[in-house]
Amino acid sequence: MMKRLIFIFLILYSSSIYQQTNMKTIINSDNAPKPVGPYSQAVRAGNTLYISGQVAIDPISNTIIKSNIEDETTQIMKNIENILNEAGLMFDNVVRTKIYLTNMNDFSAVNNVYGSYFKSNPPARTTIEVSGLPLGVNVEIDMIAVFNN
Repeated sequence: MMKRLIFIFLILYSSSIYQQTNMKTIINSDNAPKPVGPYSQAVRAGNTLYISGQVAIDPISNTIIKSNIEDETTQIMKNIENILNEAGLMFDNVVRTKIYLTNMNDFSAVNNVYGSYFKSNPPARTTIEVSGLPLGVNVEIDMIAVFNN
């Protein structure tokens, strides 16, 4: 009887571990730049998609776009759009955005490009000036989106 209880406990425990480790799904798009570090492009946990900070890397040529802040922001938004599409979502599903700028004087230009992707009901957003960003870029954007289930 004791062996049977231990066996049942082990089955339930291992099932619990299995469920805990499968609570997240990694999302990667071939149409967005590959991560430059130990992170995923996006992670789905339940009905929420967490998109890692994206910088202006052209996924085809693998080059950094730094010609001007508008081009940087446009490339980032295209990359995010491709990640959202890979997950089966659109910008309408985005509920939270963080924008990191190395120069707050670029706020208006970034805002114009960013705003063109949200025709109505834009998400909550924070914009932060930082002293530096990976790869020497001028802007980085991350987002949180939800699935309509």
